[in-house]
Amino acid sequence: MRIYLDCWPCFLRQALSASRRAGASPELQRAILEETMTALHTLTSDATPPEMGERIHRLVRERARAPDPYLEVKREATAQALTLLPALRERVQEAEDPLRTAVRIAIAGNIIDHGVAETFDLEETLGRVLDATPPINDLAVLRGALERVDEVLYLADNAGETVFDRVLIEALSIPVTYAVKAGPVLNDATREDAIAAGLDQVADIIDTGCDAMGAPLRLCSPDFRERFNRARLIIAKGQANYETLSGVDAPICFLLQAKCSVIAEDIGVPTGSVIIQASKALRDAMS
Repeated sequence: MRIYLDCWPCFLRQALSASRRAGASPELQRAILEETMTALHTLTSDATPPEMGERIHRLVRERARAPDPYLEVKREATAQALTLLPALRERVQEAEDPLRTAVRIAIAGNIIDHGVAETFDLEETLGRVLDATPPINDLAVLRGALERVDEVLYLADNAGETVFDRVLIEALSIPVTYAVKAGPVLNDATREDAIAAGLDQVADIIDTGCDAMGAPLRLCSPDFRERFNRARLIIAKGQANYETLSGVDAPICFLLQAKCSVIAEDIGVPTGSVIIQASKALRDAMS
């Protein structure tokens, strides 16, 4: 997905929020905002929003000398989500369609996103997502793919959301490789965050080889790109994975809430929509 002009104010908001979380002085906050505006002028036409986000958060970490400004909120989100884990598992076990419920639970966890909002209500979101009618609902395509492939590459999004991903992975009958970020960026999940959520108990954890949000393939490691290119089914969680991979020819099923109006418009759905979207390559592979 390309960068829209409406993304620019969001970049500045993220820069300011991250600077404050990193403990930057007001003078340094101003300097970081000014450098962010300079960086915006150098954007290439094919850049994606997460690639710009990676530049912003790297700038904050370096200038404020804060290796992981979101460390505490990530830990808090994971701890909060883990308290819900028994009830989430019970919902899946009691569901008439366990896969449908597990997919909806995973999507509900996508509300944990400090790139969009500073606060969220997990339990309210869970109820809303479980009852929602997705304007794009390719669950049947995903179900068919899961019956035909022998493993899944699952692209993680945020810490805390990892617990909700765990519920879906536990509902699958085939091996899963769970890809996290190689280093801290925003509140995206790293290996440490995934292990804290227990993902090492249900999946093989790897990383993308970069600390950019989503999976911008030109920034990812050769090892990750090789895994990506040979995957027959990729589950991509969250907005950043959609932003970086929606134009890629690969067998992807995107699971997300379209929390951002720009992303919602790009997909062609109302803001806040629950999305289960199979890529053309996945549809073709299943036909």
